[in-house]
Amino acid sequence: MSTLDSGHVQVAVDAGVMTITLARPDKKNALSNAMYGVLADSLERAEADPAIRVVVFQGDGDSFSSGNDLKDFTAQATGAFEGERHVMRFLKNLAKATRPLVAAVHGQAVGVGTTMLLHCDLVFTSPDARLTVPFVNLALAPEAASSLLLPARIGHARAYAMFALGEAVDGTTAVAWGIANAVVPLEDLRARARAAADQLAKRPLGALTVTKRLMRDAEAISALMDKEGELFAQRLQTAEAREAFMAFAERRAPDFSKVG
Repeated sequence: MSTLDSGHVQVAVDAGVMTITLARPDKKNALSNAMYGVLADSLERAEADPAIRVVVFQGDGDSFSSGNDLKDFTAQATGAFEGERHVMRFLKNLAKATRPLVAAVHGQAVGVGTTMLLHCDLVFTSPDARLTVPFVNLALAPEAASSLLLPARIGHARAYAMFALGEAVDGTTAVAWGIANAVVPLEDLRARARAAADQLAKRPLGALTVTKRLMRDAEAISALMDKEGELFAQRLQTAEAREAFMAFAERRAPDFSKVG
């Protein structure tokens, strides 16, 4: 068994399964740029290592992930962000992953915490899971190809309500709508995801790879990510986004009525 503890992301490989644990519980596993870098590196490692046959995502604390660290968004909106941004590399690695991806989701799964699940092959939720994609609330646009994948999974009306109204979906509803495979008691969640990963690790990898390739058009998904990414970056520079992030920092409701 090999392990890597890189700040707020822990990576362990055992019996063909790479387990990636988001370990920033004090921030509800909000994803920083550095964390995205580790996530992207880990997926690249999984693709390059024939001994790694399955990848599992899970989160420490009371949430799976509260999404992107809003401090990074604010820095980008104000032009203060410096260095390479790793989020797109992570998303592209999700899009082109050939290894089966499994997720154990509890508590909050916000933004990318939900959209990344659309790239997972098996998803298990606890009853307390709350999946949200409140991009419009932040004056932003969908990402991770979710503008295609979410309505394809649950229908236009439900997806639009999640995007535009920020409506939350609980763990049981996520299963009923086809976002997840099964709702599992919290105390059994990680074990259930690991058991599924262990089963997959024993299956013929070539057959799993071909099956996944037939089920997903990785090139089309990647191209849509590029389009979404451009619009997302543009939205970050708008007055609406600045008002959204300022309101969040000031703990008040945003007022978009006066934003031209």
